[in-house]
Amino acid sequence: MATSLLLLLLLFFMLFISHSSQMLLLPLTHSLSITQFNTTHHLLKSTSTRSLARFHRHHHRQNHQLSLPLSPGSDYTLSFNLGSQPITLYMDTGSDLVWFPCSPFECILCEGKPNPTKPHNLTLSQSHSLSCQSHACSAAHNHVPNSNLCAIARCPLDSIEVRDCSSVTCPPFYYAYADGSLIANLYRSNLFISSLRLNNFTFGCAHTTLAEPTGVAGFGRGVLSFPAQISTLNPKLGNRFSYCLVSHSFEGERVNPPSPLILGRYDNAGGEEVEFVYTSMLRNPKHPYFYCVGLAGISVGKKTIPAPEILKKVDYKGNGGVVVDSGTTFTMLPASLYNSVVDEFDDRVRRVHVRASEIEKKTGLGPCYYLDRVSEVPTVTFHFVGNGSSVVLPRRNYFYEFLNGGDGVRRTRKVGCMMLMNGGDETELSGGPGGTLGNYQQQGFEVVYDLEKQRVGFARRHCASLWDSINRVKK
Repeated sequence: MATSLLLLLLLFFMLFISHSSQMLLLPLTHSLSITQFNTTHHLLKSTSTRSLARFHRHHHRQNHQLSLPLSPGSDYTLSFNLGSQPITLYMDTGSDLVWFPCSPFECILCEGKPNPTKPHNLTLSQSHSLSCQSHACSAAHNHVPNSNLCAIARCPLDSIEVRDCSSVTCPPFYYAYADGSLIANLYRSNLFISSLRLNNFTFGCAHTTLAEPTGVAGFGRGVLSFPAQISTLNPKLGNRFSYCLVSHSFEGERVNPPSPLILGRYDNAGGEEVEFVYTSMLRNPKHPYFYCVGLAGISVGKKTIPAPEILKKVDYKGNGGVVVDSGTTFTMLPASLYNSVVDEFDDRVRRVHVRASEIEKKTGLGPCYYLDRVSEVPTVTFHFVGNGSSVVLPRRNYFYEFLNGGDGVRRTRKVGCMMLMNGGDETELSGGPGGTLGNYQQQGFEVVYDLEKQRVGFARRHCASLWDSINRVKK
């Protein structure tokens, strides 16, 4: 009887561990607000400029590791412990490396940049350097053969020939973003995040960066990315993740609840039935770390505007598709589609509201309008490739309203701007994605990256409630 009871308890415990290990809930914190800038115009201009720089930088670089460059200050931060040290990094689905600044640390041209993380004193007793023979070393160096890397690290030729360079350290590597870059060394240590412990977690330790004061947790499709390393411990955690970004509207005076980042699967919290709209991931032979999808068109009101071919698919050279990116603020579209959307949007809105050209120059966004009466704007719908793969954007995801003036010179007037951006002519977009789906347009959706079924899904959610309901289920 006692043996049977013990077996029953053991079975229950195993089932509990199995269920709980299929999901890990982590908080994301939005890092950008109006309090960091002199005016709303300054905030929007800075953010739109960096979004554009992040998008265009990639089309002029060829190396694998120069992935979609980060747009600092527009991202969401993730915190965890590496060894005994707490670390806060930007969470970015557009890059595939986890790195942070290490002491002694020098950041060139970093004046005025946000920095939620201080340089870390890496405890060498808790961290270990990687060998030049390791797969991770080759991955960090754009898959350069290990024999070349060991030669650079001055391993003797006879040792290279017999693969006896395990004691020789992986040489430093270079990694670049939109307006900055870094040189880092590879290390391994134990990662502690929520209830999870991951041994031998690989990361970059940067002592010198250019305009990059803050580290990044890359969630892209690469062997050194955060999800890929988590999947070595538990494939169910690493093969699927989602996030639900709480709507922020850059309001610094309001304390927002955390945005849930969910690794693995979870039961519908609170019994809420949620239907995801899925679209297939597109394989990119040149940039395999991107989460690319196809966009078939955009509707403004009831009029659907077809997308150019560059957005519908990725060709054999790696050109085209739309990158779903948590690190870019605003969605970037090719000029032909952007102009058609703006023309249709403006044709409807200017019947009621006066165009605010002055605001467009100050913010880098457009079209903008003075809202001297109740604002009337058409709905905007994204039609992704696939049957029934249409996503209706909430109004606040594509039209931002704020107050202009009130400085003693001009009277206060309410204005509103469309939050989609012109990514440039198609002839300028060769060598990379045709567009980017930014995090501002992803607010209020649970966005799921299903790596097992190779698809991206969208579901309208109240993200703050999702965080609360999953926490209740966990308890």
